[in-house]
This record gives sequence, structure tokens and C-alpha cells, in this order.
Amino acid sequence: MTSANGEMTTLRFSTAEFSGPSATDEFVEIFGRTILRLEIERLPFHELEAEMSLRSFCGVGMASGALSPMRNHHPESLIDNDDLVLVYIYDGLGVLDQRGKSYEVRSGQVALTDNGVAGIFTGYSLRAVNLRFSRARLAPQIADLDRALLAPIVVDSPALRLLASYASSLSNEALLATPELRWAVAAHMHDLAALAIGATDDAAEIARDRGLRAARLHGIKSHIVQHLTDASLSAESVALAHGISPRYVRMLFERDGTSFSEFVLGQRLQRAHRLVLDPRFAAHTISGIAFDCGFSDLSYFNRTFRRRYGASPSDIRQAALKRDG
Repeated sequence: MTSANGEMTTLRFSTAEFSGPSATDEFVEIFGRTILRLEIERLPFHELEAEMSLRSFCGVGMASGALSPMRNHHPESLIDNDDLVLVYIYDGLGVLDQRGKSYEVRSGQVALTDNGVAGIFTGYSLRAVNLRFSRARLAPQIADLDRALLAPIVVDSPALRLLASYASSLSNEALLATPELRWAVAAHMHDLAALAIGATDDAAEIARDRGLRAARLHGIKSHIVQHLTDASLSAESVALAHGISPRYVRMLFERDGTSFSEFVLGQRLQRAHRLVLDPRFAAHTISGIAFDCGFSDLSYFNRTFRRRYGASPSDIRQAALKRDG
């Protein structure tokens, strides 16, 4: 399930939603044959259980979740696209059979499969993520596609780690709020996938400048948001956490049209603004909120807050209390 236009499709499903004597047959028909284009078969002595989340946009698709032991057969009769699929096993064991090859994928391992060719995937109680990419966009970026298919991929490569991190953030609606953002994210994910699989020299150069840079900046921004309350947060501490230089951290923000310090300040002010407006924090002092958001200088906090929101934190809180009261 991928979407080639700018729209986004999201589905969540679970076998627990089906009940009655025909529950398994209904699940296999609706989510197996119709949506996933698979013949799903439970393994002996196991109940069929699945809980999955699907998301697709701009030629990229992601399926993640947990599965009971089962065999998924992708026969020629159900093939309706030739997407390339990265199978990433977080926990468990899977066996892929395709193109006359058989490849065992264990916890923490990754394999590239061809959705345009019949195949079988047998999973044994696993948690996995499948990332689907448009062949038309990804194949030209890969140096040797035939060799890459069903071949081991270096799991601890920077590109694959960034791709996994980037993919895990796709639940963030703001990241995919507009068609323009979705096209940009899809391009970055194709770049990272090409680097992880084995890009051509030209594609690697483009990907390092576009996809790798975007993914690193996204990861750094996520890190900052998670550590806003740390008053010692700095370009140096972020660089150390990500294994890059402080100069590179600053360069990423400059190419994004801002600076490291401006981004941190903006995020801290947004957090403080939310807490000032939140009635659950009405008993918290303004100074307490400021320090909780990483500000060590109260006068600086009040000055920058007023500049950003046109009023002091106390005035905004009072106005909100009157309005809500």
C-alpha cells in the first residue's frame, strides 16, 4: 500500500477487532488479500494475531507492528506493484523466500525484497517494520539492485540508523502536514534508503547533501525538544550525543534558515507558553515554569517571552483564566 500522489493514507488494524466464527477468514480477506495483497496463513498450534499500523504517501509506505507466527504468501495473482521493500526485524525471526533465494532475518537485521516478484515470508512471533519505496525512484539510485536484493544490509550504518529514526517520527502529524512536506520527507527517505542499500556515486553525493542532512537535522531537533529542561543544553552537548562536530550542528541550522540558539529559544518559549495557558499548571509560579523550560535567567525569559507573544507571562495567564472562567 503506497500512495504516489501528495495525499496520505493511514490505517490501523488488529485481529482483536474481529470476532465470531468467521473472524479469521474476514481478517485474511480484508487485510490480507484486499489491502496487503497477501495470502495470510497461521502456523500450526498458533492463533492468528496481528496489530499493525500502515501509512503511505508520495511513493513511500510504512507498515509496523507485532505479528503472531504466520506465513505470508505473495503470489503472482496478487501482485499489483513493483515496490522495493526494506524488511526490518526489531524482535523475532523471519525467513524470506524469493527469486530462488532464502534469507533468514533475525532481530536487528534488515533485508531488501522485491514486491513485483512472488515470494513467501514466514515470521515467528515478531515485531517488524516494512518500508516500501517506489522502484521508479529508488532503483536508479542503487548501484547494483540485483545484488542488493535479499542480501544482508549493514544494520549499524549511519544511513540505516537515520532512516529508522526518521521513519519512527512519521506519527508526527506536523512533519507531514502538507503535500510539500510529504514530498520532501519522501525524497529524504529514498535518499537514506539508497545510502543504506548501496547508492551510485552520483546518488550518494545528492543523498548526503539532501536526505542525510535533513535526517540529521530532524534527529537533532528531536533531541533538543526532549532535553529542553536541561539548562546546559548546547551545540557541544548535542554534537557529542550525535557523534558530529558542534560546527556541523550549527551549519545544519544555518542552512535551515535559523541558528541553534534561535531554535532552542523558540522551543523553550513555545513550551513555556503552553504551560502558562494550561490550567493544570495554574498553581505553578511563572519563575518555576521558566526554570522548568530550561531558562536560568528570569529577566531574560520575561523579556524574550514578551517580545515573542506581545505580553508578559503573567498577563497571558490572567487573560486565559478570565476567558476560561
